[in-house]
Amino acid sequence: MRIERSMLADLARGAAFLGSGGGGDPYYSLLLAEAAIERCGAFDLVAPDSLADDALVVPCGWIGAPTVSVEKLPSGHEALAGIRRLEQIMGRPVDAVMPIEIGGGNGLAPLIAAAELGVPVVDCDGMGRAFPESQMAIFNIRGLKACPSVLTASCGALTVIETDDNLTHERIARALSVALGGIAHMVEYPLTGAEARAHAIAGSVSAAIATGAAIREARAARADPFDALAEALRATGLYPHCAILFDGKIVDLERETRGGFSVGRVIVDGFGGHGRMEIEFQNENLVARENGAIRALVPDLITVMDRETADTITTERLKYGQRVKIVAAAAPAMLREPRALRLVGPRAFGLGTDFAPLEELNGMEGT
Repeated sequence: MRIERSMLADLARGAAFLGSGGGGDPYYSLLLAEAAIERCGAFDLVAPDSLADDALVVPCGWIGAPTVSVEKLPSGHEALAGIRRLEQIMGRPVDAVMPIEIGGGNGLAPLIAAAELGVPVVDCDGMGRAFPESQMAIFNIRGLKACPSVLTASCGALTVIETDDNLTHERIARALSVALGGIAHMVEYPLTGAEARAHAIAGSVSAAIATGAAIREARAARADPFDALAEALRATGLYPHCAILFDGKIVDLERETRGGFSVGRVIVDGFGGHGRMEIEFQNENLVARENGAIRALVPDLITVMDRETADTITTERLKYGQRVKIVAAAAPAMLREPRALRLVGPRAFGLGTDFAPLEELNGMEGT
């Protein structure tokens, strides 16, 4: 598939949904990607199966608090600078790039470098959604190393991280991102083509494009964009279940930037006095409770959306009075495996409960 400028808005819309509220607002990444394609031309989206075993594949994305990302603008050179430095370390050119996570602005982060370098983007990512911490990538879950890693900032600062422990890598990178103003770009988990095929979550980029296109087309046809979203997600095979959990208005919001994360909760009252939903978030939405009962849990996706347009409202853009629908989707199967849940399940976020699938919590088995 050839990624043309006309496809970027669909990708941004779909990636925003898959971010489960996080991954960064895609607006600035979309502008940078459009400018890069205008300047350098289109590039290919290739399947992981097309990669040579010894290809050098580089995941990348932003680290920091999404609340900062809407105020502190990128220079547009961060990804390219980081990849060039990694090429020096590895002693060879990069063959392809990919998003470390498909969610939000990070779903578009590699596109700028792909256009500049003239290399393809691989149709996969490392999380199947967005998570707040680097060690939550499927590559760490499967025992791969995050380093060598390169962190770059809009001011031009560049730092190489070398450690054998992926949690230590996250802590170093997080502290650096805070010191650099709250957000930075990171190149991490350099992979061979064989490793990308074996471990990455395949098809997530094209899934985001298809999901975004379905919402756009439904709106143009004056059809229900939420029905179109659910149908498109099921068709991807990665996200087999989708449900509207709640419909109402935001009546309370607590949000702060702490330790390099955006953390807080949002409360939505149902229209006509029909119940209340509370969502807790750490960059991404983690748990949705309706009148105290859990309706969805991380790693399943929980997304707050404008009830009229089906535009995703990321956690940094939540506001009192917004009229929203809360939509949840089943996470890719790889994220529901026991070894994955130890790192990305509810207890990894201190929620004090075991994971229960969306379809079980909402009586959707067989749908």
